[in-house]
Order: sequence, then structure tokens, then C-alpha cells
Amino acid sequence: MMEEWTMVIYTRCLYNNNFLDFFNEDNNSIFGKLCDNYHGDAQTTTREAWKEEINIIKNLIAPYKNENGQVIFEYDIPRLGKRIDVVLLFRGIIFCLEFKVGKLDETGADIDQVLDYALDLKNFHKFSQDKIIVPILIPTNYSASSVSIVKSAYDDGVLNPLVSGKDNLPFLFEKIIEKYPSESPVDENWIISPYAPTPTIIEAARTLYENHSVENITRHEADKVSTDQTISYVLDVIKKSKENGKKSICFVTGVPGAGKTLVGLDVAIKQTYQGNDEPVKDEGAVYLSGNGPLVAVLTEALAQDNVQKAKEKGLKKKITDSRREVSKSIQMIHRYRDNMLMKIKNPVENGVLEIDPTKAVKQEKTGFGEVEHVAIFDEAQRSWTHKRLADYLKRGGTYGNKLKVPNFPLSEAAFLIWSLDQREDWATIVCLVGGGQEINTGEAGISEWIRALNEKFPKWDVYISPKLTEPEYAEGKVNELLKDNKNVTYSDKLHLSVSLRSFRAEKLSSFVHSLLNFEVDKAKELYKEIKDKYPIVLTRDIETAKKWLHGKVRGTERTGVLITKESARYKPLGIHVLESGDDNAVHWFLDDKIDTRSSNYLEDAATEIQVQGLELDYTCLLWDADMRYKDGKWEYYTFRYSPRTKWGKQEGNTENSRELMKYMLNAYRVLLTRARMGMVICVPAGNPNISSNGYPEDSTRLPEFYDGTYEYLKSLGIEEI
Repeated sequence: MMEEWTMVIYTRCLYNNNFLDFFNEDNNSIFGKLCDNYHGDAQTTTREAWKEEINIIKNLIAPYKNENGQVIFEYDIPRLGKRIDVVLLFRGIIFCLEFKVGKLDETGADIDQVLDYALDLKNFHKFSQDKIIVPILIPTNYSASSVSIVKSAYDDGVLNPLVSGKDNLPFLFEKIIEKYPSESPVDENWIISPYAPTPTIIEAARTLYENHSVENITRHEADKVSTDQTISYVLDVIKKSKENGKKSICFVTGVPGAGKTLVGLDVAIKQTYQGNDEPVKDEGAVYLSGNGPLVAVLTEALAQDNVQKAKEKGLKKKITDSRREVSKSIQMIHRYRDNMLMKIKNPVENGVLEIDPTKAVKQEKTGFGEVEHVAIFDEAQRSWTHKRLADYLKRGGTYGNKLKVPNFPLSEAAFLIWSLDQREDWATIVCLVGGGQEINTGEAGISEWIRALNEKFPKWDVYISPKLTEPEYAEGKVNELLKDNKNVTYSDKLHLSVSLRSFRAEKLSSFVHSLLNFEVDKAKELYKEIKDKYPIVLTRDIETAKKWLHGKVRGTERTGVLITKESARYKPLGIHVLESGDDNAVHWFLDDKIDTRSSNYLEDAATEIQVQGLELDYTCLLWDADMRYKDGKWEYYTFRYSPRTKWGKQEGNTENSRELMKYMLNAYRVLLTRARMGMVICVPAGNPNISSNGYPEDSTRLPEFYDGTYEYLKSLGIEEI
């Protein structure tokens, strides 16, 4: 196939053009397109860098402007969330250019960055996998240039990273194309290449996962509770779907800590291998989650462990390589979603999603779908409602800097089913659903998945447990919602009722349910049953709570303070909220106890957003005045008024208020089930002091805000310390 670069497609990049048209186009025109396609306001440094890069690339390709070649600015590597400054496709070679405008020299981190881009293309980009890939770092004011042009020792077609300033770049470019004169052309659809992990990366991901017990994240007490029957059932559904050319969806439900994440990861690996030593071709699975901290912590834990195991064997392995291997099997759901969004006709017309054939490559079996037959969605109850997703896409993401899609017609659940429905052959979705764990505005719960299946995908086979009658699952109406669906199969094996997280207390989930629902007698009995195996204690003093935690943890066990995101008055207790950002969550969960960023320091408290799906050995739940016990019910307060001087009560007289109250209750459900071995609940005493003018010293922390909650918890028999 000849390289014919004629069609300009601003898909997965901010700008692309063939050599001649790029060379002849006015610089301001190119710059304007980069700014327009950025979907937001680019920083000044970014804009200035683009201007310099345009000049450098024009100078670089000038001798070759009449040949077939492609210039691509800001290329998004599909599903990995990474963007390459400039890609050149020329004479069958892929050049990855990373600019450091104004810099005089290179750093190890800069070299690693451009090499990582090249390796990501090699390992995940279908139309790059058999090509020569050349990573070049360009500190623009660098006075020298690499002289050794060689492929890496891995013999994978990726050259060792090269470094050049802007002045020597044309000379280096010429030497590279002279060295590799006979390369076959790059596929003309390179820009819209499908995402496709190589067998090498799949094998690495399998080895990495199988050699990691993930004990610091999800403890599995196999002698007490086995998830094997659930995994076997799901794998059998996948097998039948393949044999019969069907589309199917499995809902794996369970209490917090029941092992849903373990089921998802095991299914992903076992489906990929199916008992063989080599991955089965075209039958892979991917584990997807919308929980950024969970993905970040899982990825980093697996990657760090992999590096350590290599070190113990006398081998050197880079942490970035291990992270890449993990990313084959564990990914952010938003990147999967965004990759499918890039394929649709935009704007959407008449409320119907359609594939734009100029933006995607149709394959024989995959169709316009993704490479995996099986997609495992963790915490599927947190998928977004239609309103939240449509509003988000209309404004171009949180900050307005992503693809804008007006009039989007589907909820996130419906869109994810639609995405798998694009496959020509068969597909299976595995939804891992926690009951009562929707913790953010706009999270739709299991009912939205069922509604999408009933209304838009009635031919899909549905597999679900018949036991979802608790109010945490679609208000207990799951069976009613499915009563008219002819393709439903019920199986008890799809509901995990016993908690693996609390391996010392199998009944913790029931206790928390009873506590939150005022089932006092039942809660008392359950507490008596579990307190010797799983200590739960109560205090009004944060220092007492910390002392209890320090007295419990041994060796590498982890402890930490937890608060809800609606909590507001924790600073007087010497507690701060862990800042948002996946890196902060990684440090909090994984760093050694001597690191001040570690959860073990008991200074930064994590919220339900940061800990959902993860766990510690011992926890302190700091119960603020956002949810208060009074007269046999919960009252809900938010500290959102301006100026921030008082709590405001949620009356539940609007849909938004009722929804927020549900999320606030679920936040405590999540936080009460994060500890594997035990927890202390700290309900502050508040500030009873009266100032000299006769007013409370701190009207936001009055004792009556906390006393009712403390007395209620005490009435359940929880031991005071």
C-alpha cells in the first residue's frame, strides 16, 4: 500500500497534513488550527512552543517537501492518555519528536519520556507494530547531536533514543533515512489506527499479575471464601457467547470487600489465556475502572512489585516498563470511552450515534469496536447518568479542553454497551457492581444499565443474581425492572455475599448495613459476634484514636484516617484532607511508613472518592457534623454557604437534595468498610467554649452537632476507649 497523504483528519491530533501542504501553509494558519483544535485555552508556554516547532519542522522537511510524508502535531496515543509533540511518517519510518523548547541539554527524564512514547506505539498501536520507530529528543538550544543510530538490544524495531538541537536535526534526520532506505510504507490510516496490544505486552502483563499477590490491596482468604465459582460462571458465559455469536452482559454484585475487583482481574487474565501458555489470539479482555485512585494504586503496586522481583533476580527493569505492562490489563474507563467518542459523527444528529468511517478503521471481526471481546467495568454503579455525561461532553470536559460533543443522546452505561455492540462477531460485558456505593452526583447505579438493556439493546443476553432485593441495588427493584426482558438468566453464583476484605469479620457488611439503617437490635448482635475477631472501638478524641491505631499495626500493616468529602471541620483536630490527584493517592497508599506522605502518618485524611475499591489494615473514621443522628434518623448538612461560616441542612425537598443525601449516606457506608482488620470511629466532642462576649467560640463545632451521633453509636454496644 502506497503512502498517499491527502486527507486532513483532525482526529486524535491537533493538526496533520502532508509534507508539501504543511510546508506551503502559512505559519499563522497552522498555529491557529492548533489553538482551535485544542478544545480550550492553551498555556502561553505551549503556544510559544508550537510556533517554534512549526519553524523547526518546516526547515527539517524542506529538502523532502515534494515526497509523500505526513506531519502530525500533538498525537494522542489511543487509550493511554499520552500525547506526542510531533510525529513524522516518512519513507516507512515513524519519527517521534519530543521538543524541549529553549533548553540547552537533555535530562534522563526527558529521554525516558520520548522513549516511552515510542514504546507505547510499538506495544499498543496496531499500525506501528512492524515499523521502525525513531524517538528523538529535541532540546532546541542543544549544541550537539547523537551520532550512533542503532536499534535497541530488544530487536523490536525501536531505535535507542536520539538527542539533537534544532540546528543539527536536519543532519540527523538525513542519516536515519539513509540507514533505513528500504522500509515498507506506513499504513495510510496510521492516524486512526486501532488500539491493539502486542502479544509481548500481553505476556508481560500476565506474568506481572500472576506473580503478585496484591496483598496490600485486596486480601484473599481462599480457605474461607472462594470466588472461583463466580469466575468460572463468568468464563462460561463468555465461552457460550463466542460459540453462539452472541452479545452478553454479566452483573457481578456483592457487599463491599466481597472480591469483585479480584473477580474482574482474574477474568481478564484467564480469558486472555484460557489455560494455555500463550495468549489466545483476538480473545483478550480488559479491566476498566472510572476510579482514578484505584487504577493508579493498582498500577503502581503491580509495577513496583515487578521491578523489585526483577531486582531480586539480578535483573534491571525500569518502572516505566512495568507500568506499561500493567496498562494492557488495567485502564481508565474514560480513555476507553474517549477513544470510542473519536469514532462517531460529530455533532450527533437526530439523537442517533453513528460511526464516521473517516475516523475509524473497520475490521473484519472487530467492526468499529475495540480490540477486546470482553470488557470488565469495575464499580459499574458509578457510571454517569445521561444528563451528567451529556453536560460534560457539551462543555468539552471538566475544563473545556477536551472533545466537545453537543446533544449526546446516551448515558455512560448505554454508550459502553453501544461500544461493544459495534463488534461484528460477539462480545461480553462484565459489570462489577457494589450495592449502595454511588457516592457522587450523577452516578446512575445498576438501574441505568438495566434500563439501557431493556430500551436500546433488547437482544443482549443478561446474566444476574436473583438476590438483589436490598434497597442498595436500584431501590430493591432489580427483578421488577427485568421482568419483561426475555433474555435474562438468573444465577446465585453472580452475587458475592461474603466479605473477603474483612477476613477477620465476615459479618462486617451486615453490621454496617444495620448501623446505617437503625436496625439497633440486629446491629448489637452482629457487633457482639465480630468484635473479638474484628475490633471496632469508639472515641471522642483524635489523639486517642491515633494511639489505638499505632498500637494495633505491626510490620508493614497500614493505617490511615478517613473522612467524607462533605466533612468540613477537621483542621482544629490537626487533620488535613489528602489533595486530589492520583499521584497523591499512590503515595498515601503505597509509601513506606517513614514517608510523611504515607497514610501511616495519620495527618492527611482520604475521602470516599480516594479510597473506594481500596483498603487499609486499620482505619480511623473521623465522623464530622455532615451526617448527624437525631430522633431515630439521619440529618444531613453541607458546609457550602458563602461565607463559609455555618452548616446548612439538606431538607430533601428537591430531587438534587434527595440525591445528595443518598450519596452522603453511601459515603459513610464506603468508609465504614475500608478496614481489613479493625477500626476506630472518632466522633469529636466539638467546642463547648463560650467567648467573653457570650457567644460560642466556634459555632461550626457545637457539641450538639456531634453528641447524638456518638450516643447512638455507643447504644449499639461499641466499646469506648
